[in-house]
Amino acid sequence: MDSRFRGNDIKKREYCNNYHLIFCYSKVTDLCYLMSMDGHKVTPDVSKESRNRLDLLMPVQYLKGVGPARARAFADLGVNTVADLLEYYPRDWNFAPGPIKIDQMQPEQTVTIIGLLESTDYQSYRRQPIFEAVISDDTGVCRIIWFHGGYLRDQLKPGQVIMASGKAGLYKHQLQMTNPKFLVLDESSSGPDEYFSGGVYPACSKLSSRQIKKIIGRVRDAVDELVPEFYDKEFRARANLVGRKEAFAWIHLPPDEEKLAKAKRRLKYDELFLMQLGLALRRASRKHYSAAVPMTCNDEIDSRIRKRFPFLLTEDQNGAIAEIAADMAKPEPMNRLLQGDVGSGKTVVALYAALTAVANKTQAAIMAPTEILAAQHFLSIERYLKNSKVRRILITGGLTGKKRTELLEQIKQGAMDIVVGTVALLQEDIEFQKLGLVVIDEQHKFGVEQRAQLRKQATPHCLVMTATPIPRTLAMTAFGDLDVSIIRHSPPGRGTVITRWVEKHNRQKAFQFIRERLKAKKQAYFVYPRITALEENEDIKAATDEWKNLSTKVFPEFSVELLHGRMPSAKKQQIMGEFRKGKIDVLVSTVVIEVGMDVPNATIMVIEGADRFGLAQLHQLRGRIGRGEAKSYCFLFAETDSEIAKGRLDIMTRSNDGFEIAEHDLRLRGPGELFSTRQHGLPDLKIANIVDDYELLIMARKNAFELVRSDPMLNMPEHKNIRKALVTKFGDSLGLADVA
Repeated sequence: MDSRFRGNDIKKREYCNNYHLIFCYSKVTDLCYLMSMDGHKVTPDVSKESRNRLDLLMPVQYLKGVGPARARAFADLGVNTVADLLEYYPRDWNFAPGPIKIDQMQPEQTVTIIGLLESTDYQSYRRQPIFEAVISDDTGVCRIIWFHGGYLRDQLKPGQVIMASGKAGLYKHQLQMTNPKFLVLDESSSGPDEYFSGGVYPACSKLSSRQIKKIIGRVRDAVDELVPEFYDKEFRARANLVGRKEAFAWIHLPPDEEKLAKAKRRLKYDELFLMQLGLALRRASRKHYSAAVPMTCNDEIDSRIRKRFPFLLTEDQNGAIAEIAADMAKPEPMNRLLQGDVGSGKTVVALYAALTAVANKTQAAIMAPTEILAAQHFLSIERYLKNSKVRRILITGGLTGKKRTELLEQIKQGAMDIVVGTVALLQEDIEFQKLGLVVIDEQHKFGVEQRAQLRKQATPHCLVMTATPIPRTLAMTAFGDLDVSIIRHSPPGRGTVITRWVEKHNRQKAFQFIRERLKAKKQAYFVYPRITALEENEDIKAATDEWKNLSTKVFPEFSVELLHGRMPSAKKQQIMGEFRKGKIDVLVSTVVIEVGMDVPNATIMVIEGADRFGLAQLHQLRGRIGRGEAKSYCFLFAETDSEIAKGRLDIMTRSNDGFEIAEHDLRLRGPGELFSTRQHGLPDLKIANIVDDYELLIMARKNAFELVRSDPMLNMPEHKNIRKALVTKFGDSLGLADVA
């Protein structure tokens, strides 16, 4: 494909068979358009003959019954092309039986009948007004009533032929249907499958479910020509998958429940397979087409690094280090995810990797999402590297002027070995002489494009870390292109953390307990959902208001200070420094302390409005305590009637296991809220669910990675349709889009 079509604004493109053009999608304008081979936008042939030739990449606007206005409504639903329309799956399904004769009706059965409308009568005088109709066929008569059916007076007239579907009953020994679905029939009317069966679609004010169903029906009728098969018959039989054409036909208009289940299974598998295939290709391209500096970590280097730590590393830490060292010794770039619960010692492992890079005459960059966390990492590094020759620096957004210019020049000239920073490290003017390793902490808080920016000058080894335990299903999707190391156990000598849900009537007891701990020279965090209240009478407590209350009324005899994200950087650093030194007894804060605060003497955590926080965030906050040897206490202050919120609070009081909590959180909130797939450059899942469809996910992952091992660029003729589907799903990110 011509290089003119590789701009950053083009997300999807493919040859459009009917128009002999290239179909494009602009991320900038969020509009679809067609482009000729000479690079000019064109208006497609929208003649009747052309419109009748459906193509998966054809804009929905040119479908019969759509037009520009409805196309805009479809766009709001995420539907731009015929392919999108086929994948606009129902949210529910109805199954209406085929028509029977009236004399075959049985009470308590759901039936469909067709008959002549003999009479109608609207009885408005009843306490509950009804619209009554009597229909007949050549076998009998049936009474039909609709409660509050006055609106039907202009729709139903004697002499019409109607089809009705609903539950049969008896009224005074006479057959009756109550509030059935109905349709006035004419010569062009379809059967009940078209109107009473099939999908119920997510709708909007400008497009009803029935309108969407009618438009999809036109595409569904052409599914045999539109939908290519991915797999041969042998594989489908082995994997228990129906054909792709049947799956699309049945998902929108299933003949029965069994065929609907088969359609769901096939389409879910395809969705998961394409996602895993994209991840497998991404991993393969990094390994085969990128080169990194291979780094040795012999016994001498290992010994020198370990001497920097005044403790023995845990078995989990040693295991992670062995995996990282093996990766860094290879000529292709490491891409490894280091998972570890709060306080498990990930920073030590990351520093080991950074020092390995430095020992191999390269630089290391460590990036954190906030200044607080970046500063915490730098303090830890300073502590371990005291009197070391390793040159290190902290770069944050607040660094400006001549000092910043001098530091950037030192980085560029290779005079700095380890550079710690925030997103400030992504700025264009920061250049490394020889970047050998990138460490990204709390990696889910960075978008995929941001992470790529840091690697723009070279192909360094990459270690990403998270203290948010990732359930196994998410590790295979959002982080599926990374190798995974896990630190499951905390270092010895950490105190236990006891968590209690404190309701309103027990708060004074909790305050008294905290007062006793403060008298014993321990420290406490008080965390609030907001910095300031949005309204005067709002029941959500805010940090600034409660700081005044705690410092003047609750704990006037102690030093109580306020910390939040809107404070100047210097002020935040000052307060955190004083808290670490024990000069502040109580730190009142927002979730700005979620990551980055490491104060072993802080043994109390109070989370106000705990029902308003997600499980992962509650666990992260609780991780700020229990970092010393003393027993710690986490108090969840909450008043709630929500069963979901109560469930979160209950599991927090029962478990300190971050992985158990993460699995529970995933089931409560779903994968989309925990980690956005888009943030990781993956297509959204429209029908599959990585929790409920775990077995399918495992099978799809295995098959996808096997396929990439056998055909790394999907060049074999039998993989042509899969390749085209991947281009549509991933755009250019896999390097496949230049082949039609």
